[in-house]
Amino acid sequence: MDERCPLDRQAVHADWERIQADFHRFLAEASATDLRRPTAGTRWTNEQLLFHMLFGYMLVRVLLPLLGLFTRLPRTASRMFARLLNAAARPFHVINYVSSVAGSLYFNHRRMGAKMDRTLAALHRRLDRECAASLERGMHYPPRWDPFFRYWVTRADLYRYPTQHYDFHRAQLTLGPAHD
Repeated sequence: MDERCPLDRQAVHADWERIQADFHRFLAEASATDLRRPTAGTRWTNEQLLFHMLFGYMLVRVLLPLLGLFTRLPRTASRMFARLLNAAARPFHVINYVSSVAGSLYFNHRRMGAKMDRTLAALHRRLDRECAASLERGMHYPPRWDPFFRYWVTRADLYRYPTQHYDFHRAQLTLGPAHD
């Protein structure tokens, strides 16, 4: 790892490859009954939660350019934006739930694998193009929106975020014969 770089890129790439294999294994091994089963600790089914886990990676592709925009503005701009979003946390959580229910209807178990592959491929390419200085840039985030958001999030943090999110929700899946 380059000591000047705030991110071990190879570790992030390796995590994404682990996630990709894990996600495809879930999709390949899950029965229709498994996918309809409720999860542990959420109101989603397994299929809806799998989409939500995929969505964490899709979201990073949107958040990276947003962070790029806010790094060009005074820090007060992202601070005010984060405060506004924090104030809207309750409706966000409802929208977050409903969007995963709806998203799993289109990106169902038959489409999720390909979407994960395309999303991760794009993130791999983007991470490889990042310079160390860009990985240190950050902005204020709404920590009430997600337990992995902090008040200040760097571009390096964003690359690590979806894997933290995935691993957290992975434990809530109720797939396989142990859950029948």
